[in-house]
Amino acid sequence: MSVPSGDAERPLTMGGKRSFELRDLVDAGAYVVDDGGRITQVNPRAEQLLRRGADELLGRDAHDLLHRGERGEPLPRSRCEMRGPLLTGGNAQGAEQWLERGDGTLMRISWLVTPCKGDADSLTSALVIFHETGSDTTEQWQPAPVHEPMSERDRLALLAETTTTLTSSLDVDETLRQLVRLVVPLLADWVVIDLFTEEGSVSRAVVVHYENGTLTHRAELEELLPPLAQESPMPLARALRGVAAALVGPEDYEGRPDSAITAAQQHLMAVTGIRSACIAPIRGVREVVGAVTLGRSERAEPFTTDDMLLTEDIARRAGLALDNARLYERQRRVAETMQRHLLPQLPTVPGLEMRACYVPAPDASQVGGDWYDAFVMSDGTAGLVIGDVVGHDLDAAAGMAQVCNMLRAYAGELEEPPSMVLDRLDQAVARMAEPTMATVVFARVEHANGGWQLRWTNAGHPPPLLVESDGRAFFLEAASGLLLGTGHRLPREDAVVPLAPGSTVLFYTDGLIESPSHALDDGLDRLSRHAAGLIGQPLTAFCDRFLASVRPADNDDDVALLVLRVPG
Repeated sequence: MSVPSGDAERPLTMGGKRSFELRDLVDAGAYVVDDGGRITQVNPRAEQLLRRGADELLGRDAHDLLHRGERGEPLPRSRCEMRGPLLTGGNAQGAEQWLERGDGTLMRISWLVTPCKGDADSLTSALVIFHETGSDTTEQWQPAPVHEPMSERDRLALLAETTTTLTSSLDVDETLRQLVRLVVPLLADWVVIDLFTEEGSVSRAVVVHYENGTLTHRAELEELLPPLAQESPMPLARALRGVAAALVGPEDYEGRPDSAITAAQQHLMAVTGIRSACIAPIRGVREVVGAVTLGRSERAEPFTTDDMLLTEDIARRAGLALDNARLYERQRRVAETMQRHLLPQLPTVPGLEMRACYVPAPDASQVGGDWYDAFVMSDGTAGLVIGDVVGHDLDAAAGMAQVCNMLRAYAGELEEPPSMVLDRLDQAVARMAEPTMATVVFARVEHANGGWQLRWTNAGHPPPLLVESDGRAFFLEAASGLLLGTGHRLPREDAVVPLAPGSTVLFYTDGLIESPSHALDDGLDRLSRHAAGLIGQPLTAFCDRFLASVRPADNDDDVALLVLRVPG
């Protein structure tokens, strides 16, 4: 299967040397992983050796998908020699490592790992080059029937990796995904995570089974559980009350259940076929967050006391990570709610159409300070604002509120040109208690010669885009000056452009054009092309389709968009 050109032909550099492409490596298998260990590029030779197409490799975790022990067993991350250079950013090589092919057979390789960079220097990656040195003799490997017990060194390495991995994200879903990857299949072939919701009920958030070399989510078992029985002596109820970890078998859930939540756990044990389980509380800083159940159905050996203590320690670390992630999400929701409530309802101006959109940053990102505003001024003209306060936190959202309100006040006080309004605003921003910087475009839509014209000034913001009815597009790059809050007083200018019937003006924030993987000019070009292509759409449909097609997938910033149209 051919490699998608967007992933296979991206140039790489190593040690400052000349750029090359993976296709240049014809005798060795090669793939590139990002800083999270996910495969981002692969060459055709690697596809042949691994017997997997690019669509089976790209985006997958290289360790989970490929790395195995010599008997085909899943390889603990703490024992994987190829992961070391990915963590340290150094070079390494070796002659004894096993990779699993797409058909289930094993391949012994010699390998080299070296750091490299893609198009954007900030995106550090690692290049893995490997040669086949031998393979297994069976049609398909079979996992060892008995799993060797973990050594004390491996247990300490697992706990260290748990701490590092789980604290690397402030997103609850990502923390749960990482927790699953850490314990399955290394400790168990089933993992069940029950969490308390904000309302105090218990949700079976994760049920994952490791089978045939892959992690399978059992969505039919993920549901809201019955209320917690406070007096129940059963293991899950005790763990959810934060009492203690316990070793559990099917015999513990035989007989008539003492509560509805016990019946739910009884059903889980029956459906999954778990023969041995370990249930541990997930404790946060202030309260119990939930409980984790590790189960073994395929593996013959039961959990031991040492396994229970290890599970309890992992759950404790998971609790701290989940507690922090939930606290962060609460703060983020507060900031986002405040920001949304500060965004205005657009006024009705006869002879003009206006639409606005605000899209928050992705779940794992921080809240930004993007905003838009539109209002009718004392002389009857419409004022339009797009802005972005520097920063990504509650302070940025609070700063946005202050700057937005001051701009409205200055614009409505006197009938002054936009440049004078922003000059007054810049002086006020310099007097704010908390240092704040912001980029702003402030424009007036004025009557002129029986039609409309746009008068604007720009304080360090991306230029508005004017698209005429025939699809011709122009960036309004005139009247550009320093952003607000720098402390430097430089003259600001105004610019004027007529707005013909059918023309559309887009005011936007940098979340629509900036991307870690592309140059800024590429983002501006994409924005211009898509806006021109959608110019015939009604304004509501225009905004929806424009955002869906233009916003970069890898940008973690929020986006504000304000669109003005003069009907044809």
